[in-house]
Amino acid sequence: MKGMQTGELNYFLISVSNRENLELCMRYAMAGFTNSINGFWTFVDIGEGDYISFLYGARVRNLYRVVKKLAYKNAKNLPPWPPVTFKMSGNTYYFPFRLFLKQERELDEPMVRPEFSYVAENLLLRGGYRKTHFQADTITFYNVSEMGKSFSDKLEYLELNALTFEPRIVFKRELQKIPEKFYFNELILQSLVRKKLKSSVLAQILNHFGIDNDPEQFEVLGEKALPEGFVDIFIKLKHPAGKNKYILAEIKTEKALKKDIKQLRNYVEEFGNEAIGGVLIAKDFPKHPVEDNKVLFVRYNFDGVDKNSEYTYDELLGLLKFEVKT
Repeated sequence: MKGMQTGELNYFLISVSNRENLELCMRYAMAGFTNSINGFWTFVDIGEGDYISFLYGARVRNLYRVVKKLAYKNAKNLPPWPPVTFKMSGNTYYFPFRLFLKQERELDEPMVRPEFSYVAENLLLRGGYRKTHFQADTITFYNVSEMGKSFSDKLEYLELNALTFEPRIVFKRELQKIPEKFYFNELILQSLVRKKLKSSVLAQILNHFGIDNDPEQFEVLGEKALPEGFVDIFIKLKHPAGKNKYILAEIKTEKALKKDIKQLRNYVEEFGNEAIGGVLIAKDFPKHPVEDNKVLFVRYNFDGVDKNSEYTYDELLGLLKFEVKT
């Protein structure tokens, strides 16, 4: 599966469930994700050319570049990770979604370092991991690129002689067939919006809020934890001087409600005067929404999508359109 490249540099920390899995990830320079919506979301959210590190035991391990992505059929017994059964649910998961990696740096650093503060704050406010991956900002990536030492040793790559497939997204729940086909949900939409927003309507959003910076000076990041909840998309300056400029975006797959507008307004207020405003992205809005100059409404749609058909992630990324309501 080839991810559509957006020209943006993205860096993620991937949570690993136990030490054995961590050792296997590092031994074979490979990351694997389960046959669940979270596993699929992580697989499509991280693209070829992006950078990742492994996160385990509050420590960050190594720096890798993603060189290839593949989804494997009949992956229950595919090495190197054995299936895992969760005690609470009794559900067993395996790892059909794989990232093949090239190690760039060797490092083993604690999360308490100030250079990891952007991700560490997310972890602290979440009360732990409980998430497959965390997107870090550009400054964090530059800092990590100077940690540890450059990697030049040879790794033991794992040859997987198995059939592959390209996962699809469907818009009717009865068409879902995991892991080949996943029902469209908010996690998938969040990922699509994150990758498309900057190249489409970010300039209009900045103009609406009276920001004269070039869109290229901003980065569009994934979920950001707040003391009162989580904002779906976090937009900020890559290299702030003196102070930052934040735009918070909430995403709804269906029609947004008035309570969603109020919630987003509360999130904006939490950030104080560095928060320029909030963007509510939804399929539709209330006929008479609460008037608020701090909240901008953006309607999304997929141009020409047939609800009875199935689509690849990249196809939906190409079809995603935005309309700024002024």
